[in-house]
Amino acid sequence: MSTTFKTLDELDLKGKRVLLRADLNVPVAEGKVTDATRIERLVPTIREVVKKDGKAILLSHFGRPKGKVDPTFSLEQVCEAVANLTHHPVGFVATDWTDVSDAAKAIEEAPAGSVLVLENTRFHPGEEANDQDLAQRMASLGDVYVNDAFSAAHRAHASTEALAHLLPAAAGLAMQAELEALEAGLGKPKKPVIAIVGGAKVSSKIDLLENLVSKVDALVIGGGMANTFLFAQGFGVGKSLCEKDLADTARRIMDKASKANCAILLPVDAVVSWHFKANSPNRLYGVDSIDPDGMILDVGPSSLERIQGAIDDANTVVWNGPLGAFEMEPFDKGTVALAQYVAKRTHDGKLTSVAGGGDTVSALAHAGVKDKFTYVSTAGGAFLEWMEGKPLPGVEALKK
Repeated sequence: MSTTFKTLDELDLKGKRVLLRADLNVPVAEGKVTDATRIERLVPTIREVVKKDGKAILLSHFGRPKGKVDPTFSLEQVCEAVANLTHHPVGFVATDWTDVSDAAKAIEEAPAGSVLVLENTRFHPGEEANDQDLAQRMASLGDVYVNDAFSAAHRAHASTEALAHLLPAAAGLAMQAELEALEAGLGKPKKPVIAIVGGAKVSSKIDLLENLVSKVDALVIGGGMANTFLFAQGFGVGKSLCEKDLADTARRIMDKASKANCAILLPVDAVVSWHFKANSPNRLYGVDSIDPDGMILDVGPSSLERIQGAIDDANTVVWNGPLGAFEMEPFDKGTVALAQYVAKRTHDGKLTSVAGGGDTVSALAHAGVKDKFTYVSTAGGAFLEWMEGKPLPGVEALKK
């Protein structure tokens, strides 16, 4: 398949020092990695380097040490997880990046086919400043550069952007899979395309909605965001989460959608409760008669039926954000039912489904379908910025 960016098979890895930009920014508790999904996705690229007697030299950020050396944020604590998943010994090289001579020596002495993790790139203030000097120091440690950290691609940092211009560079296998999936989702999708956008606030997704209405055939708006749109149309939403000051923005987005022939699907019924807690008493209401003292916490069955009907007519679904307060039963019903419906259509070969964003990944895992979509992105900010139509510096730097 032809791509606009350089891929691993376009690089000569044989015996090379391969600077591999990874995303090892994984959750750690008591020195142990608690979710290794991002490391798992890196394994095929590491194996490819090792197979060709290259040295896989992993660069990553971890947490927010604010440009200072802070042992709390040392990448040494993720090395065991990398070793367990790659079934390969992993060396750790402590460097604060002001002087890389120790790192250069360790890399030089490591045998062919080694895997090394270098210390947190954010221990140096130049990382987040996209500093050329720091990038040059990093470049001196390798022969080629591979970026396999799509989740950090929206940031123009020294290890994601400046470094890519200093060595022969390409996307790793996980980055390639992500970019190809995204291309199938919004770049050159099989139409009709339906986008599902949920979550709490319109304010955090204005750019996203503005971009989507010009690209998709139908847009489902759920979660707390839907309340703002319902309010903008004159419906009472009781004590629901609602950004009333954004009513004009919501009307503008609906107007733009209408001009672009993009159908907007809002809830027609809702599950309402009077307490924001699990298993609190609740009732079903039409959106034209919401109890003034109640809160909308999930979509109702008629809304769900309408969305499923729209999905039946679509060839591609792009999903970001839950339809309700999915963390609490029974207000997870709408999100779970829709996730399972999309997964079934995908399994039956009738749908390409691409999803991403932190809450979305949690919601799909909760529904038991995280592995049943065509592609689920673990990249939060990068996935959102891609959906907003913004260029991602880490990807732009890999373009041919």
